[in-house]
Amino acid sequence: MRVSRRTAFTLAAALFTAFGGTTAFAADSTVHVSLWDKGPDSAMMNGKMMLGMGKAMSGGDMAMAMMGIKIDTATIAPGRITFEVVNDSKDIIHEMIVSPIKSTDVDLPYLADENRVDEETAGHLGEVAELDPGKSGALTVDLTPGLYLLYCNIPNHFVGGMWTVLTVTE
Repeated sequence: MRVSRRTAFTLAAALFTAFGGTTAFAADSTVHVSLWDKGPDSAMMNGKMMLGMGKAMSGGDMAMAMMGIKIDTATIAPGRITFEVVNDSKDIIHEMIVSPIKSTDVDLPYLADENRVDEETAGHLGEVAELDPGKSGALTVDLTPGLYLLYCNIPNHFVGGMWTVLTVTE
């Protein structure tokens, strides 16, 4: 069966209108994310574990963090957001998880015996799972106004300083 060009354009226009006149899967905004560390002994400094730098943990000096998450914007408009994530480490696997938070003063539920955040209780919205060094991945989610925590949940990484806050404005 052969379809005329006019029929094809008519069908394309109908589909375009049916999806609200926009590309169905296009992201409104993009956040570039770098997962970084200072090498294979990033959780250690002077032979001691550098822990206690999880969000809202007291006593952690973030200037001393040996690993972290860097984003190219800390504030973004609501909508469909694509996180383009790169593991800039040369040696360590990292991941990025997105969780809504009510305040920057409240800790996420933490499983101390597993050295990681309880993702299910925290209410994560999605993740770019374990990325080998130098690899990249993407996650697209719809975000409403509020605060969102981006964090790595490989054991000891969150408490080692691998988190940052993204604010979605009204």
